[in-house]
Amino acid sequence: QVHIVESGGGLVQPGGSLRLSCAVSGGIFSRYVMQWYRQTPGNQREFVANINSGRSTNYVDSVKGRFTISRDNAKKLLYLQMNSLKPEDTAVYYCNAKDTGLWNSNYWGQGTQVTVSS
Repeated sequence: QVHIVESGGGLVQPGGSLRLSCAVSGGIFSRYVMQWYRQTPGNQREFVANINSGRSTNYVDSVKGRFTISRDNAKKLLYLQMNSLKPEDTAVYYCNAKDTGLWNSNYWGQGTQVTVSS
């Protein structure tokens, strides 16, 4: 089975930086599209960024130029480097692994809280 654990969240001041990590066990990490989503209370879960097996990336417009997604296939780790953080970045951040095989499976972590506040 696939197990996902996010880490690295915390409290940071506006303009600060934070790096989130996502550790994946089980499955075949190198074949997954890896994604970051975020969610605030009362809102839909929002796509933030993803990176596919060829290391092509996509970002939601609001984080372009500030966030960088990357992966280390040898370590089975996904990262989200977040710079120039804004209060509106405050959310629970979730790591998602998309298996595009026949079962079209999606695996989610438990989330990590990011709070941007003075």
